Amino acid sequence: MPVQLFVGLGNPGSQYAGNRHNIGFMVVDEIARRFSFGPWRAKFQGLLAEGGIGGIKVLLLKPQTYMNLSGQSVAAALGFYKLPLGALTVFHDELDVAPGKLKMKHGGGAAGHNGLRSIDAHLGQAYRRVRLGIGHPGHKDRVSGYVLSDFAKADQAWLDPFIDALAAEAEWLAKGDDARYATAVAQRLAPPKAEKPKADKPAPAAATSTTETN
Repeated sequence: MPVQLFVGLGNPGSQYAGNRHNIGFMVVDEIARRFSFGPWRAKFQGLLAEGGIGGIKVLLLKPQTYMNLSGQSVAAALGFYKLPLGALTVFHDELDVAPGKLKMKHGGGAAGHNGLRSIDAHLGQAYRRVRLGIGHPGHKDRVSGYVLSDFAKADQAWLDPFIDALAAEAEWLAKGDDARYATAVAQRLAPPKAEKPKADKPAPAAATSTTETN
């Protein structure tokens, strides 16, 4: 298995850190923490961390170019390490997927996502995307304000477990098993099954005592 490049999309700067548009950054940050990656270093117009997942070398990249120029950073990293496009996985926010759900996709259009559009322009479309559901504001005119605003406090109830599960199961992603990855994440997030009430056992029959008389 070749080296893998996992890219989280977002915008740099503390003012954007909690934005819905930055969920890609949030996921790769948690992967780095969970798997004890090396420190983030400024490289390729982004922040790069190196580590291993399940015996596979993985590079994590957070482009610092702002979303609409993400492709510059991704192309520079992929070219430096001479990686094929198939080694690239991009984590990004997805309006058309329900909050707390993920969908895997290889290739295809950018669906209006400026980060994907930039990567497509530099490298083509034949890479893997982890589409992270953030829900839709309901009207296209509200999309820009929605993705560039912070997750609401109420979102934390699903967001924190979602990011934790996405990072915890990253070994399947590193191994190229998309279906297993999606299933494992969903299983982690599934509510615990309620235990079936145990049927009452019938009480043992009372022993009958007999007294013999002579």
